[in-house]
Amino acid sequence: MDTRQKNLDDAIISTKRPTPPGAMASVGTFAMRSLLKTKHTPMALMDITAMPILFLLMFTYLFGGAIAGSVQEYLQYILPGILVQTVVQITMYTGLDLNKDLQKGFFDRQRTLPIWSPSSLVGAMLFDTLRYSVASVIMIGFAMILGFRPEGNLIGVGMAVALLLLFAFSLSWIWTVLALVMESENALMATAMMIIFPLTFLSSAFVDPETMPLVLEWFVNVNPISMLVDSVRGLMHGYDVQTEILWTLVSSGLLVTLFGPLTMYLYKNKN
Repeated sequence: MDTRQKNLDDAIISTKRPTPPGAMASVGTFAMRSLLKTKHTPMALMDITAMPILFLLMFTYLFGGAIAGSVQEYLQYILPGILVQTVVQITMYTGLDLNKDLQKGFFDRQRTLPIWSPSSLVGAMLFDTLRYSVASVIMIGFAMILGFRPEGNLIGVGMAVALLLLFAFSLSWIWTVLALVMESENALMATAMMIIFPLTFLSSAFVDPETMPLVLEWFVNVNPISMLVDSVRGLMHGYDVQTEILWTLVSSGLLVTLFGPLTMYLYKNKN
């Protein structure tokens, strides 16, 4: 008898239930699922490839001379800001993908499986961290071609990207909460853009806050995105930003502490 047929017969006839996969195994499976979805829809990578490059070119060459008097000088200033803006914006796709699964009934099918229930959510978020890393590498590599020269060398750049990935992972929990309470993908995207755009543009990403009106300058200085931008910029260029890094870490911790448990509660009790 063929070995494969024998194994199949044994599996069908056996009354012993297979051992359920562990949490790490199921998380890895769902991370691979996200990777395969991207493989079959490569156009979904436009947000981490073409769009960041387009934004960098537009802001550098349209506004560099007017704001800084020199395109090259402005490139050194704006690259960390564009990098943060790009990664922060694509964090919302974590919530959009979850909302799609809910609308298509994938969530209901998953609940019948003997796996750790948040596996699909955590797996997707791990894959999204990989997407953020790819976006960061593409942005920095292209900026280097244009003339970006980080004074903090490779170590500083690596630490800046690591801090950005940590904040992005923390921020993603907001979109998972919204995905679980909103009924449509369009509503979720509109809400996310209403949150992201003011926070990214009313920050220190593009211009020095000291050039702004007093009230606006105050808001920009307390904006957590500004703290992140200043941290990334300081690490890349090699100057002291310990206070900004501390506040970025505090903001990341607060986001996970507030929205992580709320996501798990809503995820568990979703009808």
